[in-house]
Amino acid sequence: MLAAAGLAVLPRISLRAADKTGARPPITGSGEHTYECLHDWLQPPEGLLWGETHALCEDEEGNLYVGHTVHKDSRRGEAIVAYDAQGRFIRAFGSEFRGGAHGLALHREPEGVFLYHSDILHCTTAKLTLGGELVWKRGYPREDREYGARPIAYRPTNIAFSPGGDYFVADGYGSSHVLRYAADGRFLGEVGRRLEGKSGRDAPDGALSTPHSLWVDLRGAAPVLAVADRSNHRIQAFGMDGAHRLTVKDRRLRLPCHCHTRGDWMVCPDLDSQVCILDRDYRIVAQLGDGKPHNGAFGSRRTQSRAQFTPGEFIHPHDAIFLGNGDILVSEWLPIGRITRLRRVSG
Repeated sequence: MLAAAGLAVLPRISLRAADKTGARPPITGSGEHTYECLHDWLQPPEGLLWGETHALCEDEEGNLYVGHTVHKDSRRGEAIVAYDAQGRFIRAFGSEFRGGAHGLALHREPEGVFLYHSDILHCTTAKLTLGGELVWKRGYPREDREYGARPIAYRPTNIAFSPGGDYFVADGYGSSHVLRYAADGRFLGEVGRRLEGKSGRDAPDGALSTPHSLWVDLRGAAPVLAVADRSNHRIQAFGMDGAHRLTVKDRRLRLPCHCHTRGDWMVCPDLDSQVCILDRDYRIVAQLGDGKPHNGAFGSRRTQSRAQFTPGEFIHPHDAIFLGNGDILVSEWLPIGRITRLRRVSG
């Protein structure tokens, strides 16, 4: 087992810069990880109100997809919204996912690129075209003997793909299992194991509690499945065969929600107020937009209006992805949603 822990605290900046025209966007980070915070960079189309903005992904053309639960007062019900690279609305679909939209993943296959959606209300995973047409939908995993032997909760939160086409489903909000399937849908087994007993930082390697999201990390010599082991306050990595490879025990990780890589770097949105950047060795090199000093008790700001939010700081980052140009897009778990673009500032 390898562990990344005990690293020195890095400098953090969160300030409002100014130029001749007045206020500029807040700045967060330092050195090569310095960004302008463009809050509410993506807006929902007319008649649609953000619910909890849970999921993000970018396709090969630079188009962006947002998954959200849809606000209770929204006149429209589409739970997935697509934008072009400039943030202009293209289309919306997926009203059937209202209330449950949680995870999104894109995967290129011989027939084209498809969008995979995880629904925590209807307890399904679905394969869709980029235009929103349903290819298949799958529910309770009775083929897994852990589920088939006795009824247990199943609420899938995300999905990830191996280079060979196998895919992994995180039952993050149900029974804390990670299921592995072949490309043709055959059940292959589980990755890690459900933590029995109290969760926390001292949980055994390989034991999972709220495996919230998954990402296949290709930065090393061999691909690994990175698991945001949220209730254990850590990231774990497993080989494609399911064997445990790494536990990241850095205490600066509070409630890691997701992982996404580009080049040397991994971005990890942390539900407790920050977005972290990790290097190839899973060491934290930057903490961005850390709002913890101002946010008070966890969850206490969820009822606030946008006017009450602190510029340049996050409340509950739920998903984050690197964009093609190196910027970062962040979605937050807030009843009124929020999508922030972290625009990289050149050195």
